[in-house]
Amino acid sequence: MKEKLIFSFLVILTTGLMGSSFVVAKMGLVYISPLLLAGLRFVIAGSIMLFFVRMFKRKQPAHRGEWGKVILIGAVQTAGVMGAIFLSLRTITSGESAILTFMNPLLVVIFGTLVMGVRYRMVQWTGVLIGFIGVFIAMGSHLAIEIGTFLGFLSAVFWAAGTLLIKKWGKLFDIWVLTAYQMFFGGLILLVGSALLETSRLVINSNSIAILLWLSIPASIIQFTVWFYLLQKGDSGKVSAFLFLAPLFGILSGWLVLGEQLGLPLLVGGSLIFAGIFLVNWPEKQMPVKVTV
Repeated sequence: MKEKLIFSFLVILTTGLMGSSFVVAKMGLVYISPLLLAGLRFVIAGSIMLFFVRMFKRKQPAHRGEWGKVILIGAVQTAGVMGAIFLSLRTITSGESAILTFMNPLLVVIFGTLVMGVRYRMVQWTGVLIGFIGVFIAMGSHLAIEIGTFLGFLSAVFWAAGTLLIKKWGKLFDIWVLTAYQMFFGGLILLVGSALLETSRLVINSNSIAILLWLSIPASIIQFTVWFYLLQKGDSGKVSAFLFLAPLFGILSGWLVLGEQLGLPLLVGGSLIFAGIFLVNWPEKQMPVKVTV
């Protein structure tokens, strides 16, 4: 019972941090331009993690080819995903951005089939269908589609691509080293993007510093640490099934903190998307092995 309570608490903690980070990021845009905020967040988080992985002498990438893979993952998983999310928050609500971003498990099934030839079960394809119906209901209710809608969807595309790259190459690396470097390199790419693509804005005060530290430490380092701990200690399929809680927390925190309107289409569509994510990630039942003597 105690282990189940701890597991439940950690699941709520990590998915709550995932979802609520959209609200905190939207608050941060008042003080810091999108790509600069995302870049600073992950350079800080990556630097802190690199300090610890080096202190504990975790295995580093061995050659130029491995470094190239790490940088590519950082470009897709951190720079691509987070850049699109932070830019999307300029024109759509944090709840809508969370819903679109966490469509990534649905896209992983599609991309995995088309690109990597992975075979998925009928229940997973059912989840994809239900999820996309939910997206149509949640986002199709708007008379005008904002640029943030496309950016939110693009973040899910990047995340799905990053997931497949990690599935392909992840076993080559220590997971903590990979996480630290991909955040750091992704953050550097975002800072370069900020310098080239936007009019950078940085207002330094107690609010902006608190927001940046929250995004860098609890919403990045702690969230990643708890999530990987759960994946290592429990069944990865069952743990991943709880990803549907992250956009739920994103919607609720946007409503509570920013006063964002929920609306029936968003609630119905969001519920279908949550159900789709749950079905896509639900693990296959293991058949008992018969032993003959």
